[in-house]
Amino acid sequence: MLVHPPSIDLSSRTLRYLSDRLHARRREVGTRRRRLPAGRQALLALAHLRCGDTYAQLAAGFRIGIATAYRYIREGIDVLAALAPTLTEAMKTIRTKAFVILDGTLLPIDRIAADTPYYSGKHKRHGMNVQVLTDPFGRLLWASPALSTSEYAEHRKPSLPHKPSPCNRECITLGP
Repeated sequence: MLVHPPSIDLSSRTLRYLSDRLHARRREVGTRRRRLPAGRQALLALAHLRCGDTYAQLAAGFRIGIATAYRYIREGIDVLAALAPTLTEAMKTIRTKAFVILDGTLLPIDRIAADTPYYSGKHKRHGMNVQVLTDPFGRLLWASPALSTSEYAEHRKPSLPHKPSPCNRECITLGP
């Protein structure tokens, strides 16, 4: 396999931030020896998130095994995910804003045709649904956990009572 070092559009501040967090995690867990130092692991995780290269390509580029690349990337993502605000914390921030934007997107994934829970008929491809809340300037406030398209569709189903009362009938007919 021919490997070349691609350039990544990424700030050194972001790389240092994740590197410091990974270093703190290693001290917390008590890890003694790793194949890559924390800075290189941070670069590996950010390269995967930014460029979307496969584990095999990244493993070859960093001269580590594929399983090691997977573990290092997973650890980097877990460290970043632990820093994300919960929905309750995001709601406290939202109360101070004039308005927020709620939007959802389908993140494309590589799946085989047999994985029907991940297939989106609307987009005609496999993917995971993520809902996000942003402030008016587009800064991310909160992101939902990724759901398969079948889980997302199940959550979107309206839960109406079996026999609507007169009030519910009005609400249903007046809705969009």
